[in-house]
Amino acid sequence: MVRRISTAHFHDIQILKALAGMFVYDEDSRYCYFNPHTYETSDQYFLVGVVLGLAIYNSTILDVALPPFAFRKLLASAPTYTGPSISLSRPSATHTLSDLAEFRPALASGLQKLLDYDGDVEDTFCRDFVIESDRYGQPMQVPLCPDGEGRAVTNNNRGEFVELYVRYLLDTSVSRQFEPFKRGFFSVCGGNALSLFRPEEIELLIRGSDEGLDVATLQAVAIYDGWKEKDRPEDGAVIAWFWEIFAEATVREQRALLSFITGSDRLPAMGATSLIIKVSCLGDDTRRFPLARTCFNMIGLYRYRTKQTMRSRIWTAVTESEGFGLK
Repeated sequence: MVRRISTAHFHDIQILKALAGMFVYDEDSRYCYFNPHTYETSDQYFLVGVVLGLAIYNSTILDVALPPFAFRKLLASAPTYTGPSISLSRPSATHTLSDLAEFRPALASGLQKLLDYDGDVEDTFCRDFVIESDRYGQPMQVPLCPDGEGRAVTNNNRGEFVELYVRYLLDTSVSRQFEPFKRGFFSVCGGNALSLFRPEEIELLIRGSDEGLDVATLQAVAIYDGWKEKDRPEDGAVIAWFWEIFAEATVREQRALLSFITGSDRLPAMGATSLIIKVSCLGDDTRRFPLARTCFNMIGLYRYRTKQTMRSRIWTAVTESEGFGLK
């Protein structure tokens, strides 16, 4: 496996290791959300909230794939500010089936089918007001209302069942995790200014933009280190090959290469002009692969003799490397 030197995302390996059990990941949506069954302490979630707040404060992109509704939930729970009043209203604190569909589309689709079913719901679905979950291999049943185990889901109350089901999954079951996370975030980003942002703008500031990559713009603002174009004209060709390979790649490959270099496949909220990629020279031609230091948005290249050699080395490094992320 190609080694990628990376301290990106949270700049703390111990935090990243902890995150594996703090969030759950859905393969369909490719989003993560708070793990209601985690053994991690509240302090860990407080720290994650602080780090997300610091990401905004320091204009740093974090590859934390929280679903969009999580940012609406965050702003809806913002502490009341006692300063000058503002005209913007905060998002609603309700949780809907559409919110669940952002995180767990397959489950949301099943609940929607229950709502749309034309036949006898009680006889067909045989459900009570109970939610079933798995806690590290141990099945659990949680009543959604008092005496939920003995209350059948019928055509008349299925709307209430879905509402309670969604509220439990997205709110009640994760309150122990969300509350310290929220406190950590607002300990850094509290105040009147935050209320001027919409949830999607907070997401943009933290996660960056998924707009198409403009390789020409990235090239225009890039900086270089260790190359000697005046003394070694071939250095200019090597640099040109890199940008040609970047531009000729598919959209998916371009994002993979950007992630290899920066630790995220997304652009900063301010666009490509605010992302400065550093292209460093590692030495003369060799069989070694390029390396990246994502905390510096740096890629190191050797003076490969041909463009094809560089192409092969780059894509092998990108596809076979492993950095730090949250899934």
